[in-house]
Amino acid sequence: MKQPLGVILAGGQATRMGGGDKGLLPLGGGTILSHVIDRLEPQVAALALNANGDPKRFKHLNLPVIPDSITGFAGPLSGVLAGLDWAASQGASHIVTAAADTPFFPCDLVPHLLQAAEQANAQIALARTPDGRHPTFGLWPTALRDDLRAALNNGLRKVVLWTDKHGGTTAHFPDDAAFFNVNTPDDLAKAETML
Repeated sequence: MKQPLGVILAGGQATRMGGGDKGLLPLGGGTILSHVIDRLEPQVAALALNANGDPKRFKHLNLPVIPDSITGFAGPLSGVLAGLDWAASQGASHIVTAAADTPFFPCDLVPHLLQAAEQANAQIALARTPDGRHPTFGLWPTALRDDLRAALNNGLRKVVLWTDKHGGTTAHFPDDAAFFNVNTPDDLAKAETML
């Protein structure tokens, strides 16, 4: 399999942070999103950002900004679908997704997901730690994008219901803290100390 494309999922509503783009909040001399980009970009062939609203607010990142194609707030699977459609237009077979509010995920995320999928002969692989699955961190095939579109249009919102239906596997990571995500102002303060 060729190196997958990367898609950062930033389409959430950030209600616990008072709205706006969590990824653009300052963290350690950059932003949460700049840390995510620095970790994912070296692991993928190309990178895009899934975000809704005015894409100009991300212009400084020099990344393609792809909005959800499903109307209404359909959750992370809608961002996965947008990424799959973008990747298919680039001729890619797979994407790897990462959440825009999780600045410490592993620098070997992509090889671990690829290895897990290959070993299980699976099309989809999600990150897992002792705490459980992290469904916004996954390997997804563009070949399933029409199936996902149909599922979303039929009201499906839970990631693992769809991945389990397609025999998804998991890649195990030992450290729960690696997938710490910033949801509240207290989390942001904790992220500063974790840096």
